[in-house]
Amino acid sequence: MSQAPAPFGPEYGFGIYVHWPYCAKICPYCDFNVYAAKDRDNSPLLSAIRKDLEIHRPRMPEHGKADSLYLGGGTPSLLAPADIAGLVTAAEDSFGLKPDAEITLEANPNDILRMDLEGLKAAGVNRLSIGVQSLRDHALAFLGRDHDSEIARMAMTRAMKVFRNSSIDLIYARPGQSHDEWQVELEEILDFGAPHISLYELTIEERTAFGKAAARGHMTPMEDDDQADLYELTQDVLSSAGLPAYEVSNHAVSEAYQSRHNKTYWNGGDWIGVGPGAHGRLSVGGNRYASEAERQPATYIANVQALASGWSDASKLYPIDNARELLAMGLRPATGIDRRRIETVADRALPQTKIDVFVDEGWMVQDGSRIALTAKGRLLADALTAELSP
Repeated sequence: MSQAPAPFGPEYGFGIYVHWPYCAKICPYCDFNVYAAKDRDNSPLLSAIRKDLEIHRPRMPEHGKADSLYLGGGTPSLLAPADIAGLVTAAEDSFGLKPDAEITLEANPNDILRMDLEGLKAAGVNRLSIGVQSLRDHALAFLGRDHDSEIARMAMTRAMKVFRNSSIDLIYARPGQSHDEWQVELEEILDFGAPHISLYELTIEERTAFGKAAARGHMTPMEDDDQADLYELTQDVLSSAGLPAYEVSNHAVSEAYQSRHNKTYWNGGDWIGVGPGAHGRLSVGGNRYASEAERQPATYIANVQALASGWSDASKLYPIDNARELLAMGLRPATGIDRRRIETVADRALPQTKIDVFVDEGWMVQDGSRIALTAKGRLLADALTAELSP
């Protein structure tokens, strides 16, 4: 029998995530750590993020150069190319970036139209993730976006001329959205030729404006069965167009355009999280740690200035928590996960009888020690994961 693979760590990917917390407008569905941009001096926070990366280096002697750098938020496209170049340089100086490293910037359509995209490319960015969310003006207004459909279309066209490696984000399963409406919208998005599309069902989180509206009865989320119908339609339309799902919500024309940074999350790799509220997963000395940076920008800056890094917490994960996370994340991509990794951490076997049932139902496939959900099974991902969870 072959030796069981390592359960987690940088051999499954090593990324750096930078969280920029400011937004021109806070969307009613957003549950991230974000704040209104306003007029402010960004220099202290940029300086703190760069210093935070430097502080991480001696704590992670087993890590080589990073596979990816992801600038998310918030709205990091509010930053100037020179500021972004400074963050890329800090990542390079602290850890190094592999020659083919994926460097992604999340960008809103309005920013794409005003930005120096060539300057952005010169700063090191080689992939854009564009927050389009919809091509319907009434939906954009409902979602609280600060752009309309015309701006979204112009932004995608402009972005694709400079960044062939661009991803488009859309939100569906909106209240009242019909099957036919969503199909037409998908077909319009496909016409732009983006090699990667991320499609997220609208989730109503309790702490958000939408969550509060739903609690008061002012908003009714789409029924689960209707959401499932739209999910199946999404898979059919994008697969037929040559963008099959390589993960529950993500589609790409080929492996070359799949998100390397997100694959690090799903595959149980390591990533550093810097910036207010950023999370990380770090493997050191055979143990795995969960880090969370201070959420308030001022507190984060003060922590870094005290040379303690921006972490508010970096706790060692218990084996059972590691195992459950590996299972939940590992079943998201279409490639699945080697069950031995989970069983090694949990020190117990996954229930084979349940796996057999899932295979018989067409929800899962099993190839040796590797298990993966089918397209049908991904509709039930949360429930199936809970059934198998050690």
